[in-house]
Amino acid sequence: MNSVENNLLKMKKFETMINTADKKLAKELISDNASFFTPASNEPLYGADGYLSIVYWMRVGFSDVQWKIKDILADTQKTCVLWELTATHDGDFLGLKPTYKKIKTTVANFYYFDDDGKIINDIAAEGMIGILRPLGLCG
Repeated sequence: MNSVENNLLKMKKFETMINTADKKLAKELISDNASFFTPASNEPLYGADGYLSIVYWMRVGFSDVQWKIKDILADTQKTCVLWELTATHDGDFLGLKPTYKKIKTTVANFYYFDDDGKIINDIAAEGMIGILRPLGLCG
């Protein structure tokens, strides 16, 4: 059974996973049945490998990207994390050539857990997709 305390601990591990692309942690934290939507793909991405492909995609455009939990709310089935993202735009990103600008922004994500305590969904990029897709900046 999920608990608030366990979900808070899982999100700290998740922070480590996205900053290190740790495949073992990804498999531990993300359900094989999880589906994720991102500006990088017209189709959903699945499981730990799908989520890591998002991490790798971000690193192509921002090789030094780092995510830090700034605030977190949790219950037994979901968490909401306010992330601080820092990065340098040093690679191609959505067709935009490197600007070498440093960015710092906050992003809020909702993470949903299955009965086994694994992440089954991450809701965040859908809002960004709604902005980027009509502008032709994603698939």
